Amino acid sequence: MYMDATETQIKKALVSFAIEKALLNLGDPVYQKVTKTLKDDYNCFLPDCYDHPEYLKRILADLYGNAHMTIINSIKSDLDEFSTQGPIQKFVLALG
Repeated sequence: MYMDATETQIKKALVSFAIEKALLNLGDPVYQKVTKTLKDDYNCFLPDCYDHPEYLKRILADLYGNAHMTIINSIKSDLDEFSTQGPIQKFVLALG
């Protein structure tokens, strides 16, 4: 058996890494709170945000109010070089 990372898995990993980096830049408590809320509210993890950016958007807005745009802009900035690729562009647009 061999492992072959599909294009979707690669994009999902890129998005997940960008989210993780943005959250950890604000400190471990922010990262822990967001990942715990994702798990508690939606039973999902950071990579699942690739398919459901609305989960992340709602949680960030609920937890951090208008300041959530700082986190979203950080994620968008990290994904900028990939943002012309369909699924990542869709993810970025869904974040707002």
